Amino acid sequence: MRYLGFLVSLFVSILLGAILNMQIGSVPPIGKLLDPNHGFWQNCYSEDRLAQEFVSLQGLSAPVKVVYDEHLVPHIFAQNESDLYRTQGYVTAQHRLWQMEFQTMAAAGRISEIVGPVALELDRMTRRKGLAYSAEQAEKFIQKEHPDTYRLMEAYADGVNQYIAQLSKARTPLEYKILNYEPEQWSVYKSALLLKYMADMLVGDRDLDYTNTRKLIGQEWFAKLFPEFPAENDPVIEKERVWDFQAIQVPLPEGINYPDSLIVQEPLPNPEDGVGSNNWAVSGKKTKSGNPILANDPHLSLNLPSLWYAMQLSTPDHSAKGATLPGALGIISGFNQNIAWGVTNATRDLRDWYLIQFKDASRKEYFYNNQWIPTTFRVEEIKVKGQEIYYDTVAYTHHGPVVFDKSFRSNRQDVNFSLKWTAHMESNEQQTFLSLNKGKNHADYLEALDFYTSPAQNFVFASRGGDIAMKVQGRFPLKWKGQGKFLMDGSDPRYEWSGFIPFEQNPSTLNPERGFVSSANQHSVDQSYPYYIFDNSFEHYRNRRLNAKLYEMSGITLDDMKSLQFDNFHLHAAEALPIMLGLMDSVSISNPNAEKFLAKLRSWNYNTFPNQEEPTLFHSWWKHLYDGIWGKWRKEKLPVVLPNKYETTRLLRDEPFSTVLDDPKTETIETAQILVEDSFGKMVAEIEKWDAENGDYTWANYKGTSINHLVPTFKSFSYDKVYTGGGAGILNATSERNGASWRMVVELGDEVMAFGIYPGGQSGNPGSKFYDNFIKRWANGEYLNFDLRKADDLEGVLFETEFRN
Repeated sequence: MRYLGFLVSLFVSILLGAILNMQIGSVPPIGKLLDPNHGFWQNCYSEDRLAQEFVSLQGLSAPVKVVYDEHLVPHIFAQNESDLYRTQGYVTAQHRLWQMEFQTMAAAGRISEIVGPVALELDRMTRRKGLAYSAEQAEKFIQKEHPDTYRLMEAYADGVNQYIAQLSKARTPLEYKILNYEPEQWSVYKSALLLKYMADMLVGDRDLDYTNTRKLIGQEWFAKLFPEFPAENDPVIEKERVWDFQAIQVPLPEGINYPDSLIVQEPLPNPEDGVGSNNWAVSGKKTKSGNPILANDPHLSLNLPSLWYAMQLSTPDHSAKGATLPGALGIISGFNQNIAWGVTNATRDLRDWYLIQFKDASRKEYFYNNQWIPTTFRVEEIKVKGQEIYYDTVAYTHHGPVVFDKSFRSNRQDVNFSLKWTAHMESNEQQTFLSLNKGKNHADYLEALDFYTSPAQNFVFASRGGDIAMKVQGRFPLKWKGQGKFLMDGSDPRYEWSGFIPFEQNPSTLNPERGFVSSANQHSVDQSYPYYIFDNSFEHYRNRRLNAKLYEMSGITLDDMKSLQFDNFHLHAAEALPIMLGLMDSVSISNPNAEKFLAKLRSWNYNTFPNQEEPTLFHSWWKHLYDGIWGKWRKEKLPVVLPNKYETTRLLRDEPFSTVLDDPKTETIETAQILVEDSFGKMVAEIEKWDAENGDYTWANYKGTSINHLVPTFKSFSYDKVYTGGGAGILNATSERNGASWRMVVELGDEVMAFGIYPGGQSGNPGSKFYDNFIKRWANGEYLNFDLRKADDLEGVLFETEFRN
């Protein structure tokens, strides 16, 4: 009997051990996760407690010193670039390995390997867009045409891989343990893939949406509601700029026709509202010190770990500091002892869609220029956790990959859409940033930008020599007027791009008379620029607020620039709300809350501080009004584009009785006043309900800014209800899920002075005190000192590490 009890206990123990080490669905092996020697307990540490005095790093030609300041910002001092970037790879992997790999796996369409079939459609979409293909093209191009860049990228990858090789199970990042997979080797391809991932994050197109909208409302209304330029165009490059070059002529072909039927098709995701950026530079004649000052704050999705990782990278020839992208070499937005630079999204239409006709079901040939052309195929092998490999065959035409076809998101067998995108082209964006890191003057800045293809960016520049500049950079197709706005006939050569605008003719300016350069995702130029420029998402408010402030400011200081980055003035509300209130003047109000809300709005100063209630009232009212005007055009599975806030506000002001405001499906003839009154009632009902359920409707509480972990379901690693103001279309562009992912201001004097902050922390480990320690400072508009550090500076040192061969 005693032996029977022992055998039962043994069997139960073995069974329990087996169960604890099994993955059941999405639940990780609990035994591994709870293992006291290797499980999540081992990730409860701060990096300073694990500091090493010496680290062996093979391949170094000389010792490298890394000094960490009190915020865990590493300052790498190397004797040459190869050692510098090898060490950058190692140090970045120490703190951001899981993030680096996760982002590149997402870009490669490999998330199904980690989470299973729930991500299969997402991976198929990513593969069909051609991100992995374009990274392969970039790697081959760099290796062949820019071997020096390739060698530095190899050194970076080697540094990452040497860190992975010595990584114990105990110190493996927590996300690997929870998701139950292992780190894999880094490569040049992955660094190229990361930059393509950024291109995908920042580009959008509404070709299919515009095609449907034009068909629904007709060309006359379409032209009126979607003009090429707004009435108040305040472009990136000042209007006074004279274009002193001979432009290449691109005549409009005769007989151009667009598809005449509605397209029931889910389009590619576009960047979320609020994804944008601000940057500017002011000349010494507008500053108190007489030195130029540069500022940059890219607005992206707010995530943990942060998109950015702060660093200083120094050799005897240069010291660059600022924000890096984990997985890419060099400083992306930053400065050195001679120059500063930053980027914003230029929002240019760089993706076009072509309707493809295949000869038969085999898709081996497609029709082009009155003949049948051979198709090429790329078989995408998608590994799916817990299931067999999924093979997706993607057809490629000379335009690009056929994203939508009979096997993917198409409800018709004869509809095939091919994507043409500049990101598919051979390019070396990495060299742009390597060159900027070493740049000394404006000529170096221009030379660095000549390597840059995609995504389209506004590169701001300032130098210690006193220059300020802006260039809208990318490889921009030569297009006839209107080309690429709608779906095009893939069989007709007249719809082909006519080449590319020469880099030296891309919009740019140097030391303009007004004393500043700026960009906030608005139109690049005015109508005098001799090439066709289009995008569906140009900004109309942040840019005008920014330029108005820069025009009026003088004696500018670094603190002034910090305040401007954190400016909470709501220009759209300042222009739209008086119109809405005016239309309410003749409306009788009997609800006490409604009277209170109106009184608050009439006295509002148009700021959006976190403790104010007025921004909530306006946001809700505008949301219901906008939906009341344009909701009639929304149809299930039919992509359309709706007029923007600027054009909607203009319509309410100038044409309150316009027939476009009426909904033909109702008996009432809707006018601006009727729609404003109806939406006001809906706002009152929403806020009364919100107040009853949530206790208050202050802006921070209602807006609910959150900084989420890259895996959305990891709520405990996220940061909810950040107490901060601002919003989309405001200089402090902090909305629910987007905002200033990095704020930087730099003054370029004899000694460079700089400040920076981002919403997160240097560590990618949720168990570290350095994981989210910047968030409250960022939310309050505070900054960290980001001055260049010397190797022997002992002030505020957290710890030092020497890397030896």
